[in-house]
Amino acid sequence: MTKPADQSSDIAPAMREAIAWVVRLQSGEATTLDAEELVRWRNERPENAAAFEQAVRLWRGFEAVGASEAESSEYGHADSRFTRRAVLTGAIAAGGAGVMIVRPPFDLWPSLRELSADYRTGKGEQRQVKLGPNISLRLNTLTSIAVESKAGQPRIELISGEAVIDVAMSSQDPLVLVAGDGQVRARRAKFDARCIDGVTSITCLEGSLDISQKRNTAQLDAGQWLAYSLGEFGKNGTVDPVQATSWESGMLTFRDQTLSTVVDEINRYRPGRIIVVNARLAQRVVNATFQVGHLDNFLLQARQLFGAKVTALPGGIVLLG
Repeated sequence: MTKPADQSSDIAPAMREAIAWVVRLQSGEATTLDAEELVRWRNERPENAAAFEQAVRLWRGFEAVGASEAESSEYGHADSRFTRRAVLTGAIAAGGAGVMIVRPPFDLWPSLRELSADYRTGKGEQRQVKLGPNISLRLNTLTSIAVESKAGQPRIELISGEAVIDVAMSSQDPLVLVAGDGQVRARRAKFDARCIDGVTSITCLEGSLDISQKRNTAQLDAGQWLAYSLGEFGKNGTVDPVQATSWESGMLTFRDQTLSTVVDEINRYRPGRIIVVNARLAQRVVNATFQVGHLDNFLLQARQLFGAKVTALPGGIVLLG
């Protein structure tokens, strides 16, 4: 892996390597072998993991400031101090202002934004997080959460994934959850928030919620859900709360879902990846419940119920045809 050109003595070796990793992942040329090597390097020493997290946050800060400088440069007032400082610390040696942080191909490793989250879960993992006496979160598989407060107001960002959030605020200020390009405000409520592939869905389990997305607003009461995405708002209806949160008890429940939708969800929990290679099979309707710890039973049922051909490949890859 190419190391940054700058080798200033005031930069710790772990930080230099961490920045090199960030640049590599952001270059568009990273491979699965790079991802595996990164995991090994981060696990070698605690200072490696800490340096990588720092480097990711530096990249995010540079991206934001760089975008601002690019905008101001249109009027001839760009200030290059931050760019010079970034270069002096070995960051972004060949990068430009405002470079987008994109998802890795096939989700083979977490994006930089996910890696810089305050709380994360891996594939198949759940995690309980307590944010003071009034806010608790249950994070589902592959979930990333960032936590911050503005003017004393609690604020959470669901970067990606799914979480059940239980809030009982004693003050007038509500909890603000940022998810996708919208926000959820809650004072006394319990709700499931899911943000995956650009689509956000909010299910109110208890209490009530206020949801806003640009000029769109809505209120949800217990048993209601709403979904939105970029440029779309208001897909809504009623929902079975038990079904919506069955993942908390280690179960995945599907009702009238296409096989392709079921496979997409199972891939979030199961090691490796299932790929449906038959278009007609992908549209078959599934009504079933699976245990998260025994998801290979899904492959058995797909073979028995739909006559699907199951081909196992190295690395946990399975073709359904």
